[in-house]
Parts: sequence; C-alpha cells; structure tokens
Amino acid sequence: MSFNTFGRVFTFTTWGESHGPALGATVDGCPPGVALDEAFIQQFLDRRRPGTSKFTTQRQEPDQVRILSGVFEGKTTGTPIQLMIENTDQRSKDYGDIAQAFRPGHADITYHMKYGLRDYRGGGRSSARETAARVAAGGIAHAVLRDLAPQLTITGYMVQMGTLHLDRANFDAEEIGNNPFFLPDASAVPAWEDYLNGIRKDQNSVGAALEVLIRGCPAGLGAPIYAKLDTDLAAAMMSINAVKGVEIGEGMASAALTGTDNADEIRMGNDGPRYLSNHAGGILGGISTGQDIVVRFAVKPTSSILTPRRTINQRGEEIELITKGRHDPCVGIRAVPIAEAMAACVILDHLLLDRAQTGGTRGRIG
Repeated sequence: MSFNTFGRVFTFTTWGESHGPALGATVDGCPPGVALDEAFIQQFLDRRRPGTSKFTTQRQEPDQVRILSGVFEGKTTGTPIQLMIENTDQRSKDYGDIAQAFRPGHADITYHMKYGLRDYRGGGRSSARETAARVAAGGIAHAVLRDLAPQLTITGYMVQMGTLHLDRANFDAEEIGNNPFFLPDASAVPAWEDYLNGIRKDQNSVGAALEVLIRGCPAGLGAPIYAKLDTDLAAAMMSINAVKGVEIGEGMASAALTGTDNADEIRMGNDGPRYLSNHAGGILGGISTGQDIVVRFAVKPTSSILTPRRTINQRGEEIELITKGRHDPCVGIRAVPIAEAMAACVILDHLLLDRAQTGGTRGRIG
C-alpha cells in the first residue's frame, strides 16, 4: 500500500504528479450543509502557489481549483468532494539528466529502491507540488471549522531562516501576510531579503523553521493513547515534504527544564481552569487543554541546487550532478500555508471524532 489517505473521519486522498496533467484530492467525511465554493478554497491556494515572488520557484502555476463533486447549490452534500488542479507550466526537459541518476538529498533513490521505477519529472509523486492538493483539502476543513468552531484560528509563520531568527519582542501577526516570508516582523524583512538573495546568488539553498499557532481550540480533543492530538499534529507536519523535526510547546527545550519550571500551574478562572504558563503547548496526555496549541517544525534546505554534488546513477557509477530546473531557494517559505492546511484537517478530524464519542460534553469543574 502507498498510503495516500490522511485522517480518520474527515479524510482526504491526494492524487497526481508534479508533471502530470493534473493533481487533486478526494475529500470525504465532510458534514453536509457547509457553505463552500471554489473562491473560498482558492484563497488558500493563492498563498501557496509558486512564482509569487523572486524568493520562490519561478514555475508559473495559477493553481486554479475545480470542484467536481460533493457540492450542490453552494452547499456540501455530505458525499465525497472531488477537487482538481491542472498543471500548466511543466518543463520536463529540465529533468532529462536525472532520468538515470539520483539527486543527493532527494527521494529519487528511495523511490527506486522501493518501487523499481520512478517518475523523474520534477520528482513525480514525491514533489512538493503534491501539497497543492492538501491545501485545497485544507480549505474545505477551514470552511467546516468556520461553522463548528468559529472562535478557532490557525496561524502559521516563519521563525527562522538559516542563521536568522524571529525577534519575538517585535511579533506582529498583522505583518505575516505583508511580506514574502510570512514573517511577523516588518522591520526584519529587509535583512531576510538580503540574506536569501545572497543564498540565491551562491546557487545554494537554506533551511527554515516554522511555527503554527492554533487559538480557540476546544478542550478535550484527542485521545490518551493511539490518537493523541499532538501525535497526529506531529505526523501531519512530518508528512510535509522536507520536514525533518517537529516540536509541541517547549519541545526539545523541555529537556533543559526542571519539573518546577515545566509544570503549567492551574488556577480557577471565571470561565473554567486558568493556566499560568503553557510549556505543554496546549496539549496534555494527548488531549487539548483549551490553551493555545503551539507546533514548530524544521524544514531542510532545498536539495535541488546548481552546485555540483557527488552521487551515483542506476548503473552504480559515481558521477557529479547539477540539478537543473526552477526551485525554491528556501522551500520553508511556502510550507506555511501547507502547515496551516494540515493543522486544520487534524483539528477538524479530532473535533468530529470527539462529537462521535462524547457528543461534545465536558467533565464538570467547579
């Protein structure tokens, strides 16, 4: 099995390749009666699509989504929703040199070792182009959450690019959409531009770290053992191309804390429990606390660079390879809307699971 389906109740199955005629997703488990049209989904795709700045791949794809089923007279019907996005700007000739060679840092070699063949054009199924379908599916999740949890917000942003770090003292959420880096600090944008321009001119690439902040999530989502909310969020982020590490709350930094530092003390507030800190990142024992859920993840540098790298071909010969084509100097930039989409799908899936098991009731406190 190739495992192309994500989720338990709210599910999506993506299909298509980077240089095929189209790609898309089949979304199932969406409640009926949710207002939905292509324009609503398109706003999320527009934030992810390539060619929007000089700091992303210059492949020009409009990423226009079409709804082929599951919506009637502007409302979801409760049946599978089929989404399709046509590919319009493939340049498969750029990949002729790697038809028989393995790009270092890419999935070429593992796909060949597993399947015995691969679509080398842009990476085929392993390409980040597949994530356009996820963002479209995430648009549907956002539409459902708008109805079921209107207080909930999901916001992604960059916190690191190479050696540059976000100064949290200057954090301004209003600035995230005003620059090509999804950076919540307008004053830092010129330095980030200069830094990435230098990386590009050196025909190199650089990694990044991103954060997703989920606010207004109801308490009680998740399960104690095999369906922990943080487990599923981590799996969702790790499923994104080039992601190599995920943290919830303090994450790896918690190893340096003592128990008295790390424990989030609790008091009784007017509307229920009030936590004095949030080292847990909004999740305890796999179940949401009602606090902000904080997820961070690291994205490796784009492996497709114009600098020669040593590798082998399918005959086992040692060669040097330059990867041609149009590639992101920092693939982490466009991972922000992908991460938001995956987070939306996970939260909605758990919200529907919770409604099925508990009816949305909560343990009484006070």
